[in-house]
Amino acid sequence: MTRDELIAGTRHLIAEGDRLRASPSLPSLQMWLQRSDDLLSTAWGSMDRYHLAWLLVGKPKDGVRGRPMTADEEAAYVREVAEQKTAALQMSLDAVERQQMPFVGETGGLGIGDQLGPDRSGLPPDPGLGERLAEARRRADQHLGHETRRAPRPDRMQR
Repeated sequence: MTRDELIAGTRHLIAEGDRLRASPSLPSLQMWLQRSDDLLSTAWGSMDRYHLAWLLVGKPKDGVRGRPMTADEEAAYVREVAEQKTAALQMSLDAVERQQMPFVGETGGLGIGDQLGPDRSGLPPDPGLGERLAEARRRADQHLGHETRRAPRPDRMQR
């Protein structure tokens, strides 16, 4: 998946989430959740139950147990879940579009090193940055042995 495909697909799913909140339908929600899960897992990897619980996606605040939901409860549930999942999709869109984060399923498109013009901070590219970074690495290499122990440890202190 390219960056452009992920951005377009995420924007489309966000728009569908907005439509679901305006006109709730449980079957449409279930299909939309599956499509959004597929897109997010392709881009960022699969999410386990812990992550989904942390995002609160699909966990209505007012649970209905032991009976079918009324039409009003179902509509409220669809709106709530669509709102939660749309927020997760918006975070994904921000990460890939504004922050230019690399993602698991990336197969092409603009990446961090391929940016045109200013970087994500809005500053113009710095042509001397590479040389300054290389110099800092050379200076750091001079201190590689500093973390090793210099004196032997007495036997009684070793475990």
